[in-house]
Amino acid sequence: MPTELVMLDTNVLVYSLYEDAPQHRAVFHLLDRAQTEGSLFCVSPQVFAEFYSVITNPRRVSSPFAPHEALRELDNVRALPGMTVLPVPLDLVDRWAELVRRYPVTGRKVFDLQLVATMLGNGVKKMYTFNVADFEPFPDIQVLLPEVS
Repeated sequence: MPTELVMLDTNVLVYSLYEDAPQHRAVFHLLDRAQTEGSLFCVSPQVFAEFYSVITNPRRVSSPFAPHEALRELDNVRALPGMTVLPVPLDLVDRWAELVRRYPVTGRKVFDLQLVATMLGNGVKKMYTFNVADFEPFPDIQVLLPEVS
């Protein structure tokens, strides 16, 4: 049982909805643990926005959800007893800018860095993701690959 919050990246939530994805089984085990109060998983508002964007976009997924269906899935995640929605830190822009100074990313990588800034602003140091390489450059957090246990 973890003793600190662990962030779930957007792709973890997306794969939970697509049983034909090879990652689905590992994600199923994680979200099954989130059914238990106190399992200490978390997401950020950014993750929810990205999740909604991906699952409603026919260029990103094989079976896109209609907006009302996507909102229902988002609500299902929010309702998990072991899931915490992190607040946006008041100093998010300052934290993000400092991280960009340390790790001068460009393009879409700025969103990964914003997620790291949100995590650190809430004291979260671990994240489950299938995009391990995207977060490895940031030594302030520990990146975990979901696996079937």
